[in-house]
Amino acid sequence: MSSRFASAIAFSADWREAVEEVLAQLEGPLAPQANLGFLYIADQYAHAARDILGRLRAQTGIDNWVGSTGVGVIGRGQAQIDSPGLSVLIGQMPEDSYRVFSGRAPLSRDFAAYGAVVHADPATPDMSELVQDMATKIRAGTLAGGLASARGTAWQFAGDEPLTGGMSGVAFDSRIRVLTAMSQGYAPLPGSWRVTAAHEHIIDRIDGRPALDVYREAAGPLLGADLRRASRSLLVGLASSSEDRRHYAVRSVVGIDLQKGALAINDGIEAGQHLVFVRRDEHSAREDLRRMLQELREACPGVPAAGLYISCAGRGGAMFERDDSEVEMIGDAFGNLPVAGFFAGGEIVGNRLYGFTGALTLFF
Repeated sequence: MSSRFASAIAFSADWREAVEEVLAQLEGPLAPQANLGFLYIADQYAHAARDILGRLRAQTGIDNWVGSTGVGVIGRGQAQIDSPGLSVLIGQMPEDSYRVFSGRAPLSRDFAAYGAVVHADPATPDMSELVQDMATKIRAGTLAGGLASARGTAWQFAGDEPLTGGMSGVAFDSRIRVLTAMSQGYAPLPGSWRVTAAHEHIIDRIDGRPALDVYREAAGPLLGADLRRASRSLLVGLASSSEDRRHYAVRSVVGIDLQKGALAINDGIEAGQHLVFVRRDEHSAREDLRRMLQELREACPGVPAAGLYISCAGRGGAMFERDDSEVEMIGDAFGNLPVAGFFAGGEIVGNRLYGFTGALTLFF
């Protein structure tokens, strides 16, 4: 099934001006037939979230919207962090081919979901378990999305009003073909290790040795002598096995105990967990994103009709030359593709919650 899409993005200090600019960009033959919209608003507009949603519903005739707030928004050829703006993607699909859901209106068990785009509240406890549970409800395993981000209240859109808490989104049946790929933005260092002693978010020993000793060796003489600098560029990748070096969830080193030789990371950790050490820099990020886009192009079953790009709030200009460097590379790979997205507080791909990644979902 070939869906039709259009996207728009606008930046303005006044949310009303941004909404009017987006509506003007969406005018055309698609607008009257579109029945599903993705909406991402910068957190500077959070106070007007209900008004923005109401205005878009009234002017487009689209009742079903999903999305969230972000510390930045992403669109075709444009992306900005810390700038007031909004990004929209609208699509025309068979009315019975998708379901919008949330904690207030859960996904019906009689709907055969083959893919889903989700958004979630970063303050929700046990989010990793919630992601895994949601993934079990998707028959083809195509689950993608991200955690809403904001300096204040992190809003989600699902239905006719903004909401907080839990997870929301839209699920698709087998007629809506989607394909998702993820770029970690890191270069894994040679070797793999196993945590042999840990408690809560503290790694005490790795392969039977003090965790800090192993970390220093992985960092090398220069970085190992400057642990503050090392913690910014050398991170921990939690892998599912010692052989799986391509898929790992990156976690930051947030504390070092010199006396005990322990490391603290920003996630819970248990003995037996496999890990790799990964290096973060612009070159590694560009090369990994370029690889991901090439592999995604080769896997496409046809010409994509639109895309959603969700990037970590720690990427953008902090990782690349500019905030829009990633969407520029997406444009190089896929041309004038309608795109919307946001800078998230965490990225969801498959059955895992990631950080510092960029995830592109394509619709066909």
